[in-house]
Amino acid sequence: MPDKTLQIPTADGLADAFAAFPDDGEQHPGVLMYADGFGVRPVVRDLARELAQHGYYVLVPNFFYRHGPAPVLELPEFIGEDERPGVFAQVMPMIEAHTPELVLRDASAYLEFLTTQEEVSAGPVGVTGYCIGGLLAVRTAAAHPDQVAAVAGFHAPVGAAGPEIFSQLTAQAHFGHAASDLTPETLGELNRALDAAGVGYTSEIYPGTVHGFTMADTDSFDAAGLRRHWERLLPLLGRTL
Repeated sequence: MPDKTLQIPTADGLADAFAAFPDDGEQHPGVLMYADGFGVRPVVRDLARELAQHGYYVLVPNFFYRHGPAPVLELPEFIGEDERPGVFAQVMPMIEAHTPELVLRDASAYLEFLTTQEEVSAGPVGVTGYCIGGLLAVRTAAAHPDQVAAVAGFHAPVGAAGPEIFSQLTAQAHFGHAASDLTPETLGELNRALDAAGVGYTSEIYPGTVHGFTMADTDSFDAAGLRRHWERLLPLLGRTL
């Protein structure tokens, strides 16, 4: 499975990025993958490689590039209960500085770069993300309805996007929520907002999971939750791309 590190030109400089794609010399649909708030690191690269094995060109930008190249933070190999407060103390100011305006400015650059890669086939793309990356995915899909046919977010605060953003979504969507993040009542409110906006979606709580369940380098990891994530993401991309 080939992979490479790239530089994406943006309005504010160069964003470093990781890409993985099949080693068959063919063109494949493009998928823009946003990491969680801990950034691009080995576990995220592994997710990209696994998705690429299913026939996609996967681009993972370092959306914190304004603070430096990945890894922006020196993370421990495993993020447990003891490490989490210190990591969050470093991450949260960067998340707060990454305003919706910057998100959309970067998203245009990322999509333009993705769709012009020689290994990427013509046609619509997918966008997926984890944690804060899921919110970035929703904002990206809403801003580019002519390009994005599928959007997914996992343990992501997608409700923060709000009804106005939902009304702009034309992509098919899946949202997999951690049981620790949403109550059934809150899930119902979110899904009613998606219904009212006319979004084609599935949105569900993954049983027994906590926030961050897809990330194997944290104590939040849940193997069953990760499998369920693939069982939802791959069909979504398969029927739309």
